[in-house]
Amino acid sequence: MTASLVTDPLRFNMIEQQIRPWNVLDLEILELLTEVRREDYVPAAHRSMAFFDMDIPLGDGPGQVMLSPKMEARLLQDLQIKKTDSVLEIGTGSGYMAALLGARAARVLTLEIDPTLAATAAQTLQRNGVGNVEVRHADGAKPLPSGPTFDVILLSGSVARIPQNLLGSLNIGGRLAAIVGDEPVMRAHFVTRTAEGKWDTQEPWDTIAPRLLNFPEPSRFNF
Repeated sequence: MTASLVTDPLRFNMIEQQIRPWNVLDLEILELLTEVRREDYVPAAHRSMAFFDMDIPLGDGPGQVMLSPKMEARLLQDLQIKKTDSVLEIGTGSGYMAALLGARAARVLTLEIDPTLAATAAQTLQRNGVGNVEVRHADGAKPLPSGPTFDVILLSGSVARIPQNLLGSLNIGGRLAAIVGDEPVMRAHFVTRTAEGKWDTQEPWDTIAPRLLNFPEPSRFNF
């Protein structure tokens, strides 16, 4: 057990009572959660809830939340990010997940549709000395500019189906993670681009997450 865990009971309880029971057992991930201070990314009005097992509101818009600590940690672990990886995140939110990604990867581009959240996240990341993360105000549901590809793509929210245009932005060997489906049943999807035109998809666990804006929804009409 690290000293930082021992001397911080709220963080200790978050890790031991929420995150470990969700099969997050990678010691490097657990140590990272003691180093990147979650409370530094929580809005002041909700800072007392920083270590709670819940989504934390970030604004008034739909889906404007920080995901629960256990979901952030499980996504981070299961993506198996390497120090050489380039990462794209859709849905910056508070910037906390981008900070965790930045600690594991070479560089991170994170897109946020809400301009206020994007500006706040950029300021928070800069204040916390995170230098390899770029926050961009953009709609992640729109096609990406041609050119850049990524080793890892993370959708920090749910979608009805895997966006095919994002799969094309993965390098060979790259991984995409998204929460897919409709309430009350959603599943984490991890898609690996194994070769040109070939993909491997794993759906290892169930969860629920707020919707990312503007991604396609299936028709609800029955004829």
